[in-house]
Amino acid sequence: MSDKATAASPSFEQTISELETIVSEMEQGDLPLHEALKKFERGIELSRLSQKALVEAEQKVRILTEQNG
Repeated sequence: MSDKATAASPSFEQTISELETIVSEMEQGDLPLHEALKKFERGIELSRLSQKALVEAEQKVRILTEQNG
């Protein structure tokens, strides 16, 4: 991954924080439909980013533990 891609991507913690905010806003139930759909789409995107980060971290841990026995 290039430095530009890393700089443009939010950290795992930022992603989770934004996702929590979206969930909270949607749980209130007072968003107009079009806004709720936008939030839902963003939430799906953030969920995928978070899952990808977790899978990558798991792979790194697995590699490091295999290397160090």
